[in-house]
Amino acid sequence: MSHRARDWQSHPPAIDAGYKSTALRGPTRPLIPLPQGTATSSGPVYGQDDVRAIDTDLTMNGRTNGEPLGERIIVTGRVLDDAGRPLAGELVEVWQANAAGRYFHDGDQHDAPIDPNFFGGGRSVTDADGVYRFTTIRPAAYPWGNHANAWRPGHIHFSLFGPTIASRLVTQMYFPGDPLLDLDPIFQAVPARARDRLVSRFDIGVTQEAFALGYVFDIVLAGGAETPFEGDR
Repeated sequence: MSHRARDWQSHPPAIDAGYKSTALRGPTRPLIPLPQGTATSSGPVYGQDDVRAIDTDLTMNGRTNGEPLGERIIVTGRVLDDAGRPLAGELVEVWQANAAGRYFHDGDQHDAPIDPNFFGGGRSVTDADGVYRFTTIRPAAYPWGNHANAWRPGHIHFSLFGPTIASRLVTQMYFPGDPLLDLDPIFQAVPARARDRLVSRFDIGVTQEAFALGYVFDIVLAGGAETPFEGDR
């Protein structure tokens, strides 16, 4: 990952009044820097051999007795450093709700159906051009208890690892034109000038005829065009 200083003006605050649960987990005292040791500089590591081709296809990797329900989409993009250079070998993980707006997790008690053929998780390693690519189902909006009649926009969570699993960044990708973005405290907590960096763009060139619409979401790790990340203060 890039060594350039982070652009904190592009990131949401650790505690935001609109996003109520941040008051329970955000730091209230200055952080204490710890010296970097083996765990942060060289390990533990993941093996690229552990990432299989099927891990990039969320429409296939969770099947039990049929195809998952919902609109198929392709999500791709590049992972870049602060100078716009592609970063190869980055582990990119995603997780998301299904086409009904429910996660395949016991903690999600939303009154929406679970899709037995879609567990909503995948992994990809960026190629020499910094490109990752997933085939998945477009996630739906879902209610959450932040405030009255609160609904999260459809989104996909992204986790990026550098050379070790100790170097991790987490963010979210949204879809263009979603009316819930203007009402979502999580999205609105991001400084206005950086919000568009979390919204993917539709791309007819990525779209596969008669199969799936395509979206592009580039992730920039530092610098003036830095993608906003969660919990990295």
